Amino acid sequence: MSIAKGDTLPQGKLLKLGDNGPEEVAAADLAQGLVAIFAVPGAYTPTCTNAHMPSFVKNVGNFRDKGVSRLVCITVNDPFVAGNWAKDTGAAAAGIEVLADADGSFTRALGMNIDGAGWINGRSKRYAMLVNDGKVEALQVEEAPSACSVSSGESLLDLV
Repeated sequence: MSIAKGDTLPQGKLLKLGDNGPEEVAAADLAQGLVAIFAVPGAYTPTCTNAHMPSFVKNVGNFRDKGVSRLVCITVNDPFVAGNWAKDTGAAAAGIEVLADADGSFTRALGMNIDGAGWINGRSKRYAMLVNDGKVEALQVEEAPSACSVSSGESLLDLV
């Protein structure tokens, strides 16, 4: 069952690339204040790199103006890939945290996992949500991994 509006974020651990390598981030840390969370099927993939991430990078200031304290991208990749992709896309410089769900366990706990159809071990659905003190206030999930409309930064910004 997938997470829905009104639900509480599940517990879990994610990873970020720190100065000395991977560092754990508790999912509970994402439950403080108003947070915009979006997920991509994979770092460095075309839609994620050319549409989804840029839609958030260019709107960081608009999210902050509306009271969003954190912008977080979750990807089912290892923390090294996630960290380098954050730098390459301008996300890190913009203040967007790119967190790796290296084993996909947090994504599965959300019910947002997808099968890789034999070419990958599994990824995340493309989605965006607003979470306020741990509760999901808005959730937008794309029908197809290659789509980026309802989960774009502009679409989520309209819901803040």
